[in-house]
Amino acid sequence: MLLGLLPGIEVVGAATDGEEAVRLVAEHAPDVVLMDLRMPRCDGVEATRLIRAQHPGTEVVVLTTYADDDSLFAALQAGARGYLTKDAGAEEIARAIADVRAGAAGLSPQVQRRLLERLAGPSAPSTASAGAVDESVDRLQQPRSARQPQPLPDGLTAREAEVLALIADGLSNAEIAEALFVSPATVKTHINNLFAKTAVRDRAQAVSYAFRHGLSRGSQAD
Repeated sequence: MLLGLLPGIEVVGAATDGEEAVRLVAEHAPDVVLMDLRMPRCDGVEATRLIRAQHPGTEVVVLTTYADDDSLFAALQAGARGYLTKDAGAEEIARAIADVRAGAAGLSPQVQRRLLERLAGPSAPSTASAGAVDESVDRLQQPRSARQPQPLPDGLTAREAEVLALIADGLSNAEIAEALFVSPATVKTHINNLFAKTAVRDRAQAVSYAFRHGLSRGSQAD
């Protein structure tokens, strides 16, 4: 409904999952696809990869609640030219669509800051060649704790462990969102996931868990 109200945009189809998205692109040949990431049967990353391989004239802009590094880099590697979180307004969505149609990248300010933050880290390459960019993406997906051989406990992702460490630092959801350049809704999703995986009931138990497993910043410094 929102897209249909934007000037210069005609909605030619809407899909309920990635498989249907690929089929509709083959049928309608749209200029741009707005792609969710978490979908049944075929997720947004795989659908993006198939669309870009089979229909290179169609650009993909991801529109999702997830702004963690794993989701972001997986989508960009699959061929997405834009990445927005679902708190984006109509103007931001329209601008991203126009940008990718013009051959530019349509990235939200939060995503741009996240990319710059990671590229400015010590693992960033010193050259801007295509090969160096590919290598830097591989390095950027590695958590800062990758130097430790042991896996994270209870199936935690690197981003969930990072959120847990910030909880142990006493940060609120809003402060964590600001520190990680993501939306508060994304932080809440990570917290719900890590609470379920670690079987903790509240933030106090989460802090205790972080210290017991060496995931707090204080325990890492020791």
